[in-house]
Amino acid sequence: MKIKKKVLSVAAFTLVVGMLAGCGANADKPGDGDKQGGGESAGEVKLRMTVLPDDLDEFQLAYEEFKKENPNITVEFETIPQKQYYDKLRLQLSSGDNIDLFSGNMDSFLDTGILEEIDDEIKNNNTDVSGFGPLYDTLKVNGKVYGLPYRKSNWMLYYNKTLFDQAGVDYPKDDMNWEEFRELAKKMTQGEGASKIYGAYLQQWPQTWYMQGVQTGASIIDKDMTPFKKALQLRLDMEKDGSIMPWSEQVTTSAHYNSAFQKGNVAMNLIGDWHIAQLRQAEDEGKIDFDWDVVPVPHPEGVPANTSLATPVSVMINKNTKHKEEAYKVLEFMTGEKGAKVFAGSGLLTGFTNDEIKKAYTGDGSRKPENIHYFLEQKEYPEYPLLPGVKNIIVNTIFTQEGELALSGQQSVDQAIEKISDRVQKEWADKFGKEFAAN
Repeated sequence: MKIKKKVLSVAAFTLVVGMLAGCGANADKPGDGDKQGGGESAGEVKLRMTVLPDDLDEFQLAYEEFKKENPNITVEFETIPQKQYYDKLRLQLSSGDNIDLFSGNMDSFLDTGILEEIDDEIKNNNTDVSGFGPLYDTLKVNGKVYGLPYRKSNWMLYYNKTLFDQAGVDYPKDDMNWEEFRELAKKMTQGEGASKIYGAYLQQWPQTWYMQGVQTGASIIDKDMTPFKKALQLRLDMEKDGSIMPWSEQVTTSAHYNSAFQKGNVAMNLIGDWHIAQLRQAEDEGKIDFDWDVVPVPHPEGVPANTSLATPVSVMINKNTKHKEEAYKVLEFMTGEKGAKVFAGSGLLTGFTNDEIKKAYTGDGSRKPENIHYFLEQKEYPEYPLLPGVKNIIVNTIFTQEGELALSGQQSVDQAIEKISDRVQKEWADKFGKEFAAN
């Protein structure tokens, strides 16, 4: 979800980077390089790697460092427009396209059978996984590892400091529960019509309300959905307060968190780390002139402050690659300490971290937000379990549909949660629950 720095003007394109030597008429095709005995490369090896369009620039930069250590490995980077990315890449992989590596949300590929299990490579190469922290274990499916995260997306509360200053209201606290958040949003709400200042903005995604349940340790695949009742009710209560834009108005006006916050009439915006890049770009283009900062997302009573949701974005290997050894070298570099330094320096929250990487991420303090360090101090729960079908079936369909019926007044919160629980079991658990299990 990180904003792109360049506009993609074509449906799909291939960017070839790497060594020019050996790229003549007799050069190997991607995925077809020869190998000699003992697993050593005989000459140049070429790999194809498909990456998310928003991350292409960073992969290029990281590759420049990688090839200094591995001059015999050339990587041809390809990308696909975001809206088509997962569907098209799944189709390419299932049809036997010789893509060696690719990036994305791992759960989108688990049911294809195309992912290479990399536990042996991690062990045999003594890969340092300590920098992933608890995130590493959440990546395991049926006890196995199929990819490593080069970045992750975490949630935070952004706020317009200028609006708070004008209202004479104290800034949001870094240890604020959801009821305190509701009260603060009411206090910051004023006016009517087009000039109305909303105390907060909650995008119409179900994550902005079910977050509260996940913060308690509950999961959206649990049989007991009770923790999510209070979460959905709070969203409804804030609409009744008039402190957030109603869901129905968001839908009819195609409202979006980024444009809403940049307009300058939203005091607090609950959204992910990618919003930093969006706001920085807006500042560079002279589109916003207000001051802003971040604090941890509100939390339920009894839950530690700065408990948030995280979604890892990983590098994976095609199990049909003819260059497993070289592909793993790329994966290990991109997701490990060396690659993380590059990604963090570009403003991405990395999967692997240490003190040096944290310094690269926070920068020299010349750019907002002032309190960017909160991103590095979070206790994280997965936004959703990294299992097949969870994102599309549970998040995008079940939680979205039943939540919208409640938000539009067509059913009660109790009815919505009861139907969500029933549908999760029938539409997801009966299909995937027995075959796949996350840590």
